[in-house]
Amino acid sequence: MKAVVFHGVGDIRLDDVPEPTIQAPTDAIVRLTASAICGTDLHFIRGSAPDMQPGTILGHEGVGIVEALGEDVRNLKVGDRVLIPSTIACGNCSYCRAGYFAQCDVANPNGKTAGTSFFGGPKTTGPFDGLQAEKARIPFANIGLIKLPDAITDDQAIAMSDIFPTAWFGADMARIKDGDTVAVFGCGPVGLFAIISAKLMGAGRVFAIDGLEDRLARAQALGAECINFEKEDPVETIARLTAEIGVDRVIEAVGIDANHSHHGHHHPAQWQPGDAPSQALEWAVKAVAKAGTISIIGVYPAGFDSFPIGEAMNKNVRINMGNCHHRKYIPKLIEMTLAGRVDPAKVLTQDEPLTDAISAFKAFDQHQSGWIKVKLEPGSDTTADRRSS
Repeated sequence: MKAVVFHGVGDIRLDDVPEPTIQAPTDAIVRLTASAICGTDLHFIRGSAPDMQPGTILGHEGVGIVEALGEDVRNLKVGDRVLIPSTIACGNCSYCRAGYFAQCDVANPNGKTAGTSFFGGPKTTGPFDGLQAEKARIPFANIGLIKLPDAITDDQAIAMSDIFPTAWFGADMARIKDGDTVAVFGCGPVGLFAIISAKLMGAGRVFAIDGLEDRLARAQALGAECINFEKEDPVETIARLTAEIGVDRVIEAVGIDANHSHHGHHHPAQWQPGDAPSQALEWAVKAVAKAGTISIIGVYPAGFDSFPIGEAMNKNVRINMGNCHHRKYIPKLIEMTLAGRVDPAKVLTQDEPLTDAISAFKAFDQHQSGWIKVKLEPGSDTTADRRSS
């Protein structure tokens, strides 16, 4: 089968690889009907996330059809259409039972304290082969696959595999309540969904901060008040627009690449311990009101130790952060989509066949205008007119 495979920093290829097989009674094999490219995938390709193993299939977002089931998967049948949460969880340990699926004690073969397991990640996460492929093995399929109603399209579902639940988790951690003023730093796919989530949670005002006009235009269409940090100081602007109070809640949806220019460098130098704190984190602490809340869902690797702790401490700021517990939020988001309260498909921008995955990665990595979120279709063939120039 075809799959997008990591070979080294700056080197990904569409390879022919063996088909996955059932290895445990709780496994399933899923034939993918949709996958996607995430900003996190770019961290691996750029080298800003270490320990990627050559040969790992990339991708942690997927929708598909169940092709085979281990004997202990009792809630699914072959032919079921399913959504695959990005993180892998056993459903049985004390963390899973408390809803902390991203901190599962069992899923990560590297041990209880090794951290979150997810598809297509570095050695520390498993590694598990990812979902930018024609088929994938899903461990703990009884908990890790969610049946999709027919009314939910692949385009809607793929957004609910990772980016929408991550954004909802970010808004949930920010403790947004009716009337709150919220700032969302970063208007990529997760940031755009964070704006949607904040609005659904009752926020009175939402500021959106980014440096790319096409992203800010989308944020504005969602009802956000937009600030381009390339043209003005976001902290000063937020202060002025909030009568010097600041915002009640901040969602930081940028992460480690906040220090890298959007323009020019396709493979920034590997991040080193001791680097300056993320620009987004500094702005977040400065922009938040006294006794406000900061929620961090931008990706930072272990060893990133720089944070403006003094300023945050002296403002009585509450900080919540972490990896999303996808399995906790996805069923709720499916219900909201069915109810018509939100249409996750509207954030997807590009639709590329899997055979075009490498060129799609390049366009996404270069932040080409309009490339907000890229869906890959494993089954389809490439044709010249489908390619985005």
